Amino acid sequence: MRRLLLAGLVAFAVLPASAVTPPASGPLDMETIMANPDWIGQAVESPYWSADGRNLYYSLKRDGSPVRDLYRLDPTSGQSTKLDPAAMAQADGPAVFDHAHQHAAFILHGDVFLVDLASGRRVQVTRTPQEESSPQFSADGRALQYRDGNNWYSYNLAGGVTAPAAVLNFADDPQAKQPDELGDLQLKLFKTLREIKADKQAMRDEDKALAAADPGRAPQPFWLGDKSRAVDTELSPDGRWMLVVTASKDYAKGEAPKVIHYVTDSGYTEPQNARTYVGRNDPAPQSLLLLDLVNHKSYPLKTDSLPGIKDDPLKALRSQAVAALEKVDKHDEAKALKAPEVRAVRIIANSEDGGGGGIVWSDDGSHLAVQLRAIDNKDRWIANVDFTQHSLVNQQRLTDPAWINWNFNDFGWLKDGRTLWYMSEESGYSQLYTKPLDGKAKQLTSGKFEVSHPLLTDDGQWFYVRTNQLAPYSYDVYRLPATGGALTRVTNYQGMDEFKLSPDGRQLAVLHSSPYVFAQLAVQDAAGGTPRELTNTMQPAYTAHAWITPKIVQVPSSHGAGVIYAKYYGPADETAAAPRPAVLFVHGAGYLQNVTLSSTYYFREQMFNNLLVQQGFVVLDMDYRASEGYGRAWRTAIYEKMGHPELEDLLDGKAWLVKNHGVDPQRLGVYGGSYGGFMTEMALLRAPGEFAAGAALRAPSDWTSYNDEYTSNILNDPKLDPAAYETSSPIEFAANLRDPLLIEHGLIDDNVMSSDSIRLYQRLLELHKQNFWISLYPLERHGFQHPDSWYDEYRRIDELFNTYVKPVRASAGN
Repeated sequence: MRRLLLAGLVAFAVLPASAVTPPASGPLDMETIMANPDWIGQAVESPYWSADGRNLYYSLKRDGSPVRDLYRLDPTSGQSTKLDPAAMAQADGPAVFDHAHQHAAFILHGDVFLVDLASGRRVQVTRTPQEESSPQFSADGRALQYRDGNNWYSYNLAGGVTAPAAVLNFADDPQAKQPDELGDLQLKLFKTLREIKADKQAMRDEDKALAAADPGRAPQPFWLGDKSRAVDTELSPDGRWMLVVTASKDYAKGEAPKVIHYVTDSGYTEPQNARTYVGRNDPAPQSLLLLDLVNHKSYPLKTDSLPGIKDDPLKALRSQAVAALEKVDKHDEAKALKAPEVRAVRIIANSEDGGGGGIVWSDDGSHLAVQLRAIDNKDRWIANVDFTQHSLVNQQRLTDPAWINWNFNDFGWLKDGRTLWYMSEESGYSQLYTKPLDGKAKQLTSGKFEVSHPLLTDDGQWFYVRTNQLAPYSYDVYRLPATGGALTRVTNYQGMDEFKLSPDGRQLAVLHSSPYVFAQLAVQDAAGGTPRELTNTMQPAYTAHAWITPKIVQVPSSHGAGVIYAKYYGPADETAAAPRPAVLFVHGAGYLQNVTLSSTYYFREQMFNNLLVQQGFVVLDMDYRASEGYGRAWRTAIYEKMGHPELEDLLDGKAWLVKNHGVDPQRLGVYGGSYGGFMTEMALLRAPGEFAAGAALRAPSDWTSYNDEYTSNILNDPKLDPAAYETSSPIEFAANLRDPLLIEHGLIDDNVMSSDSIRLYQRLLELHKQNFWISLYPLERHGFQHPDSWYDEYRRIDELFNTYVKPVRASAGN
């Protein structure tokens, strides 16, 4: 495996020495590897170019603190400077540019800044306690638009005046209220009341006329009713239109379970609401409202013309569920499962804050594209808006009988403003497509590899993408012409994590990593070439240790799935000590790729795997079916049967270890957290006797108590598909436990609730099972934060494996 060397770098972001300093070649110990990870070093985070393109900025976690410091780096000299508070006030934020590239704008400490690129003159546009966001220049370059929540503002560059682009009131228009029968009678009887009403109407008409004739006035408000709320808004670059995404204001989310904090500042137990369970209520449906800001009119955009929107992809399951309810006289519940005439949708959002990802305007504001997703997870549509008919026009429909991926939903416009580009898994792998509004789609990339992170250059000539074309575990930057053509490799790291193109399009800033090196920053020519390494933020105490380079191996599938990629950790010399014990590490999330040439999220587990090898074990870490990076079929293999294909893969991993590395089939342990903990429980409960012991960390043991957005994708709604939940939940197989099981969970976990582990423990207790234990951590959530908890958690796992896995077990005949 290729190992990236970072010696002799041009610039250094030096971290303070740590008190934890293991010898370079000495034995590892649990205290060291589970200590505060500052002794390892820090990953370079969130790089971006300065507005003038002369410098790079990046963030770095401060030693001994959660604070992120901001650094400015000169890519020419390699000089990196940590910015103090005064210097941070003069820093740039990630910039956007006008079409002429005369001005840049960015957000800094929640305020909007404008820069004249020729003179360098900088203007602070806002100074408010609110957090402004999403700066963009108007199509004519005369205004800077930005948002505060769902309210948009426009700053006139010449006059320096800021005005709301629209005023949205989610209430009924008080002037639109019509008199009832009694009121009509009063107007009929009294002339004076009629005159007063006419005078008020005349004043309102005058205000409207003045507002229409005077652009210096604030716009008239839109009264959007008191039954809905704004989920998102997007302003067209020409300022003519605004698209509003709405949801019902009173939509019930369902009852939220409680997380109980036992160790608190107050000394009292404190409850906290967590997320709603799957199936307790569907996510709130969303609707689209198009506002004409010039003529002050609003138009609902109906979804009923989208192809397939009136179909019921769950018809067979629905019929079975309704029949089962009717059979036991639950008629009201059966009625509630009736299919809607038009399926509910939500606007897909790619950004982490949920705003704007499903709405894209062309640069000139003349065209608008919207991405919608059915709440049942089976369809995704990309549609443009017909401004004449005030309607949606479908451009691409992606259907998946399992579920639409939550990744690979990027889309936008080519620079002609008439052609869409988008990502789609329709070929079986995420690939890049273009489609003219009145033409056929064109596939720009193809192959059995994944394409992601598409970036269209400002001149519209190139797409830059991240892809694993070389091998599933190897990622680099490639580029291709926007009109189509061959993918050309730009970087040669095989562990490329993120990239940023410079404002002039000539340089590429690259974050890259390797198995024992966190993300580091380099810069190179945008067309390819030799990179200049700019940072080395790893600690010498860590890099000096002789870590085991994981070998990427291919495990044959005995179930027709091809090969399963895995990382193998073993001693340099395997000629002795066979048969030997082994451990399977199972990564979390399900849809995550851990077998790569990049650094791993599981850096502690990776060190623990080294410790296990030091103790005489070998370790296998598999990208089982459901993992990311291997295409749609690999991703959806677990549909309606979570824990089944993955267990087949783990058992194939066991067979591979026995055959190729002299592993004793009776001495195999398994451990993992979150989805890895779930798989540990499924391994012990669905394949008793195959594993000597297992440790399940923060595991979902009953999918009916997990959230909707993840679970209903894979298992559908529990009311429609109860069999999928039953066959996928470890608690349903608790009676099969015969091998030692250690359960560990943070008590204030508000992702996978600790009640999952506690309920499984109670079930095992009632079944009179033996050799199962639970360890609960009062101050930990899903991702543990405190070294004491990490140490205790892995000390127990280590003791479990050394007690129940490592010793040679007597054969069944003795």
